[in-house]
Amino acid sequence: MAAQSATTGQVLEFQLGSETYCVSIDYVTEIVDIGELTSVPNAPPHVRGVMDLRGRTTSIVDPKVVFGIGDEGAEKRIIVFDPDIVEEQGAAGWLVDEVYQVVQITPEQVDRSPANDAGSIRGVIKRDDSFVIWVDPAIVHAGD
Repeated sequence: MAAQSATTGQVLEFQLGSETYCVSIDYVTEIVDIGELTSVPNAPPHVRGVMDLRGRTTSIVDPKVVFGIGDEGAEKRIIVFDPDIVEEQGAAGWLVDEVYQVVQITPEQVDRSPANDAGSIRGVIKRDDSFVIWVDPAIVHAGD
């Protein structure tokens, strides 16, 4: 029982450019292959467009623009977030290069972000030979 309370939770790892990022799996409803996007005039620069996902108009956000990441990458998948958890966004998804895996993490694996003032970074997860940046999709709004 004590080990259970020490668990931080599960995260979905994905690639943006050359780095690995993750979000809490609680936010994610599905992962889809990229389809045809419709551009929206006068949308913020980080909104790549909209697409129809199961009858719902879904805003597609480019987190590389939000986080200032170079444009390299394959942009093959969309992580779709639960609109009830990611407040005031409606249906939204992130355009990512690749989706890797769901991983269980513990508090001991998570360090505070040196850029914690940004608000969208929940922490840095230590791996044996690398780091994974844990981001909070609720901070990144499709309509801003």
